[in-house]
Amino acid sequence: MSWITTASRLLLLVAASAALGWFYGYPREAVIVVLLAWIGTWLYQMQRLQLWLKNTGKPPPGAFGSWDELYAPIYSQQRKNSKENAQLQSTVEYLQDSFAAMRDGVIMVDQHGAIQWLNRAVEPLLGLRHPEDTGQTLTNLVRAPEFNQYFLSRDYRKPLQYHAIGDNRSSYLRVDVTHFGEGERLLFIRDISSQVRLENMRRDFVANVSHELRTPLTVISGYLSTILDNSQELPQRYVRPLQQMDQQAQRMESLLKDLLWLSRIESEKLEDERELVDVRALLQELKDELSEAYKDATIELNIEADDKVYGDYRQLYSAVSNLVFNAIKYSPAGSTVTINWVSQDNKLLLQVCDKGIGIDSSHIPRLTERFYRVDDSRNSETGGTGLGLAIVKHVAVAHAATLEIQSKLGEGSTFTLVFPNSASTQS
Repeated sequence: MSWITTASRLLLLVAASAALGWFYGYPREAVIVVLLAWIGTWLYQMQRLQLWLKNTGKPPPGAFGSWDELYAPIYSQQRKNSKENAQLQSTVEYLQDSFAAMRDGVIMVDQHGAIQWLNRAVEPLLGLRHPEDTGQTLTNLVRAPEFNQYFLSRDYRKPLQYHAIGDNRSSYLRVDVTHFGEGERLLFIRDISSQVRLENMRRDFVANVSHELRTPLTVISGYLSTILDNSQELPQRYVRPLQQMDQQAQRMESLLKDLLWLSRIESEKLEDERELVDVRALLQELKDELSEAYKDATIELNIEADDKVYGDYRQLYSAVSNLVFNAIKYSPAGSTVTINWVSQDNKLLLQVCDKGIGIDSSHIPRLTERFYRVDDSRNSETGGTGLGLAIVKHVAVAHAATLEIQSKLGEGSTFTLVFPNSASTQS
């Protein structure tokens, strides 16, 4: 019922009471009594409404007039909200049951970092207690500095991987954090100790085998070189096979060299040898070296930034030299390879551009895999090891950079190392 109807009723009641009071000689007193009665009735109904709202779920009390019409939509909305809350609670319980069944640890925290819910799988991973730690601040319970720094940073674009050491336990954990709701966060914690051990075993195996093969290969190459230096004294039918053996020995040496270098930069801690690298000087040195080695190629430098990068000079030099070497290999003789060092959109870009044969887009996602070959016949002709771009990608990750690849068949390729501005400083 609208307020106009209610006001009309009140005016009619006042008029009737005034007329009745005038008939008996007390019009003012009659109006006052009626208004007081009206106010008392409304106060009573307001009290009933307040009590009913506190006891949600019960049907509304009996009322009349505008109050009855007020109770009806409120009660209808309550029933609707109750149904929606029940559905939401059912969904939450379903999700919690699903998370509870997971082998990975799961934690829900509110916007203040307090634990709202956790499953039992997180207990051995972070040393928490289920459900006793619910309501506690997460960073007060987890003592690992790496975890707390990552959690408080609120930058979860990349997962955290760290070595967790506790009472009678040592493991490697991976932490993924997702935002949801109004500032709440969902954490997934996984024990990746077995994967780390396998990766370490693989890296150690490759490094050890490469090292052990290097000595006998050096002896073989040495004898082949000595024999070929006196090839005029050999029967002619032996010269070609020996030359092929020497060529393949050199390929093996190049492969072992790349394997040893990749194993070395994987095991190195960049922080130990971090310095301010003058990229301009590095590129000029690289140009002078490769121009001398590849006289048929033209290398152009386009340096528009004076920024320097914190990192390892040898690793950066190795990464860029691999990119330029590939550009020269897969470009026609006499073509130009351009190296750009520019500042763009608050980032630093180191680009190596060529006008070579290009790469089909289907191969680009796998180019940085170890030993991946776009074309086996082409790689055998050029002598590639399949490790160059794997080295580039690893160096990029170690320097907080990303490797972007753009290429079209028959038009050339552009390989770009993108350094964040926070990783560089003006010289």
